[in-house]
Amino acid sequence: MNILVFSDSHGNTARMAEVVRRERPDQIFHLGDVSRDARALGQQFQQLPIACVCGNCDGPSDLPAQRILTLEGKRVLLCHGHTYGVKSGMGGAIAAARAQGVDALLFGHTHEAFCDLLEDLWVMNPGSIGSLLSPTYGIIRITEAGMVCYTEAY
Repeated sequence: MNILVFSDSHGNTARMAEVVRRERPDQIFHLGDVSRDARALGQQFQQLPIACVCGNCDGPSDLPAQRILTLEGKRVLLCHGHTYGVKSGMGGAIAAARAQGVDALLFGHTHEAFCDLLEDLWVMNPGSIGSLLSPTYGIIRITEAGMVCYTEAY
């Protein structure tokens, strides 16, 4: 299974659509800011499941601030990161992920791409696909051998 991870699109749906066409994912995650971009992407790629959470720039929303999804036996925590104060450090988000027993923590908010395996927990910030200077996104691959996460420059 191949999953694309976007965050902080801030109105740039064209870049997301281009990446979807290039990467051909099975699933898309959008980590907020701006969640309406995920809905617009869903209109273009109706065959793809899209899971999203709200970010601090989404205003009042019917979307959850976080959610846990299980895909191919792997539990993934999606959040924007602002509720865990990730701009001041990832510690709170990592502690919450460990407490909930997930295999991967995904968050955005900082616009800085990051991906690392911390013992048994993948921690990924896909950065900002809407960035003017250095747009980035994330990829998760789940196979029988396990899970691998990484970020890519647009």
